[in-house]
Amino acid sequence: MNENILPILVFQTDFTYLEGAVAAMYGVVRSVDRNVEIITATHDLPQYDIWSASYRLRQYMPFWPAGTVFVSVVDPGVGTARKACVARTADGYYIVTPDNGTLTHVADRHGIEEVREIDETVNRLPSTRGTSVFHGRDLFGYCAAKLASGKITFEEVGPAYSPDDIVRLPVHSFERRENAAEGIIEIDDPNFGNMWTNIPVEELHKAGMSFGDMVMVTITKDGEEIFRKPVRFDQTFGNVQKGDVILYNNELMNAALAVSQGSFKDSYCPRYGPEYHICISREEAE
Repeated sequence: MNENILPILVFQTDFTYLEGAVAAMYGVVRSVDRNVEIITATHDLPQYDIWSASYRLRQYMPFWPAGTVFVSVVDPGVGTARKACVARTADGYYIVTPDNGTLTHVADRHGIEEVREIDETVNRLPSTRGTSVFHGRDLFGYCAAKLASGKITFEEVGPAYSPDDIVRLPVHSFERRENAAEGIIEIDDPNFGNMWTNIPVEELHKAGMSFGDMVMVTITKDGEEIFRKPVRFDQTFGNVQKGDVILYNNELMNAALAVSQGSFKDSYCPRYGPEYHICISREEAE
């Protein structure tokens, strides 16, 4: 790792702050090196939701400096045969995580240059060898702190294995056709109830849609229609009235749905995933 880059650890988990797990994990990091900088991305990922862990890394990772070490722990298989690993991306980030699908979006967006399985004989907190249920503290946090502080090199994490062998979740693609684009509701914005699609806004422009247009939005769940109405396609929530639905360009340059000062999720679309199909059409709204 570049010695000129401050050691930064960015954590995301599904642990919450309801008990002492986060404090214990951060304590282990400080015990390895009190100068390691700890940043919390979130500890409120949905329980056991590996897809959300993968997507959130994709969402914020590009805005951090190269060399940053990310620790992502959503680990329903903790203690099982799934690998514990550290991956290095082609653009110089490190991700310490169970190899259970969490690397899906990072591999797709950044590319995984090398991945190493954590050697528990040297990179596990020695005092915790009798338990297998808190790898966030005992394995991932401890190994990440050693890596970020320079106490071990990436090569000393453990044996390398092929990036082709990492576990990947199915990623669904969008489709553009004349005057329309189709995809899925890929994730939510849980605080505001917005729903994000996997359709780049650029594809809507290529299909003939412009900001300010009314477009027809149809959402089906497992083939059953749950939402269909003309919606304004625009750049900001202030361009519609309070309570109106808007199709907008989100922070990842993808199309997303919101209710101005309300919740699209609560009103129309309670979940996300490949079973939630969306079609955005220009002609049908005219």
